[in-house]
Amino acid sequence: MLRKNDGPSEEIQNRLKHLDALIDLTALVNSSLDIDEIKQKAIESVIKLTNSEAGSLIFVDNQTHELYFDVASGEKGETVKTIRLKQGQGIAGWVAENHLPLIIEDAQSDHRFFKVADEISGFVTRNMICVPVETKNSLIGVLQVINRRDGKFDSKDMVMMVAFSHQVAISVENAKLNEELKETFYDTIQAFAETIEMRDPYTGGHTKRVMEYSLAIGKRMGLPRSDRERLKLSAILHDIGKIGVMDEVLLKPGKLTPDEFKHMMRHAEIGPEVLSRIRRLKDILPGIKHHHERYDGAGYPSGLKGDDIPIIARIIAVADSFDAMTSDRPYRKGLSLEAGIEEVKKNSGTQFDPSAVKAFLAVYQTL
Repeated sequence: MLRKNDGPSEEIQNRLKHLDALIDLTALVNSSLDIDEIKQKAIESVIKLTNSEAGSLIFVDNQTHELYFDVASGEKGETVKTIRLKQGQGIAGWVAENHLPLIIEDAQSDHRFFKVADEISGFVTRNMICVPVETKNSLIGVLQVINRRDGKFDSKDMVMMVAFSHQVAISVENAKLNEELKETFYDTIQAFAETIEMRDPYTGGHTKRVMEYSLAIGKRMGLPRSDRERLKLSAILHDIGKIGVMDEVLLKPGKLTPDEFKHMMRHAEIGPEVLSRIRRLKDILPGIKHHHERYDGAGYPSGLKGDDIPIIARIIAVADSFDAMTSDRPYRKGLSLEAGIEEVKKNSGTQFDPSAVKAFLAVYQTL
């Protein structure tokens, strides 16, 4: 019997610690809609929570119905990713087929254990917990931890793993839904931009190419994912302001007069003006407005110079100019790809940001 001054028992304290850790780690997993980040956080979290040597998140391939190691920790994690299991094969296959969690105290003597995984990786599996990751509608895969560092797994570890797997399933499903919505949004924006592009039959495919060039440059330059998202939208919509350019100027087969060119320049400001009505697009407006600025300050519409030009606009400037130079127009034939590359090189540091040029030169052959 507890006396008045006695605190919680060691067992209760351990349970509270586990509960706190589970809440913290669940919040961590649910803090992102990036599916790759969620999966990586899930493995790191559950390994920490169970004090295990390794862990893996094994997904179901919806086409072949095989299981594959999507995320695997440890030194041999990448090697393990080459393994695919059939339904019912191995501990993970059994869990996926039966939708039941398992604690395995001696993996090597369990008839379900898939020894090939250890043979390929050089890892020795002693004990493990494997639980299904599923929603109400479907099985996503299984989550497993291997080799508890301080003994064997117990029922408390199992309960915690099951609870955590439910949170992982919800987070993965939410992330997938978010990706589907995002993809639909991008497809709609792309279709809208291409509709504007159709006014000028000589620029067919320009928007898509500029987007692909821009994303390749941005990735090479190490832009974080959030900036690459803005870059993608800005590149798709960079010429949206041409909706306000008169046909006689936009479609003129010859060189523009100074007044006509001044009118054409307005598209860099018209685009952001139109899109400013959409609150969620406010972060991409600078990339659209300033993609005709020059690194030496001689561009438009604001005459910005060097690093004062938003990085997204500097990237689009290279992609847009290269595609324009290498595309045919009614009044001139486009440059060859080799000649276009030389022009980009020649204008590095004057028209273009040298770092964006360097990144473009490094990746353009792969596009």
